[in-house]
This record gives sequence, structure tokens and C-alpha cells, in this order.
Amino acid sequence: MPKTIQEECRKIATYKPISTKVVSSTPGRLRLRVAPHHRQSGDMERIANALQAQPNITQVKTNIHNGSIVIQHDTQDGSLENVLTTLKDLGIIFGDIALGKSEAAAEVSNAVVDLNKRVKKATNNSVDLRFLFPLGLGILSIRKLLAQGLQFEIIPWYVLAWYAFDSFIKLHGMTSQHSTNEIDRDG
Repeated sequence: MPKTIQEECRKIATYKPISTKVVSSTPGRLRLRVAPHHRQSGDMERIANALQAQPNITQVKTNIHNGSIVIQHDTQDGSLENVLTTLKDLGIIFGDIALGKSEAAAEVSNAVVDLNKRVKKATNNSVDLRFLFPLGLGILSIRKLLAQGLQFEIIPWYVLAWYAFDSFIKLHGMTSQHSTNEIDRDG
């Protein structure tokens, strides 16, 4: 790296790490979303200036209001890796950015996402946690119903049945809505 880029990376790295999420990555174009607490013009401008100093980056656009950084880069082999390395040198952390989540909540969320990926991989993408969790609650509610009867005074089985139904609807509703939003935004 030229000395000016190294100096800029060192300057930015003295600030707190900046949480971002890769929104889309296509050949020659990378789009990031910056966490809300880093959407100040100073942070975003420093990142853009350091990126524009890179020889394989052709253009950097920032939008402070929605926290978006769009990076146009060469499509040569290794170009994307160079861009990602520069971003990491700048103190940028990739992952799910959380709106108002604590660090612990973000770590738990990332662990569940990782577990879900492993379950999907182990089942050849036929089952994931969004299916297994409600199924488990449903089976538990049926087991309680068969073993203990209706028990309206304690309210056990139908509460579990409701959680099974509700979590299934919410988990699958978010995915289809999220996918639709991704298609609308990117296509």
C-alpha cells in the first residue's frame, strides 16, 4: 500500500470499529450498509477517501441518510479481496448490523444464524431452524396434551401450540417479505 493509504488506515483504525453489512456484491460493485451510530459525515467521508485512494477502486458513493456505501471496483481477480482487505484495515467489521441491539444480542443472533446455516447444510437445504423450532414446540404441546389432558387451569398445551403456530408464521413471514424487499431494492 502507498504510504498515504497506510496513514489513512492507521488514522481511521484509531476510531471505534465500524459495523457494516454487505447488502449486495456483484462483479465490480460492492454495497455496504453502515450501522446507524456510524452514519456521521466524518466517518463516512474518511472511509470514502481511503477507498478512493486505492488503485483498483474506480468510484465510491456514500449516502449518510441510509448509511449506504457503494464501491465500484475493477473486476480483475483479487480486486474484491483487495477492497475487503482495505475495509478491514480501516476498522470495518462485517456482519449483521443491529438497530439498537446490544453487543451480546448481536453475538447471540450471529450464533443462531450460524447454527441455522449448519442445519440447512446438514439437511441439504431441506430443513432449517425456522421449521424445526415451531415443529419442536408443536410436538411438545401435543405430548403435554396427551400426557396431562386439557388442563385449562394451568394453560400448558395450547400456549405451546400457539407459540408453535405464531413462531412459524413470523419466521416464514419475515423471510418472504425480506426476499421481496431484496428483489425490489436490487432488481
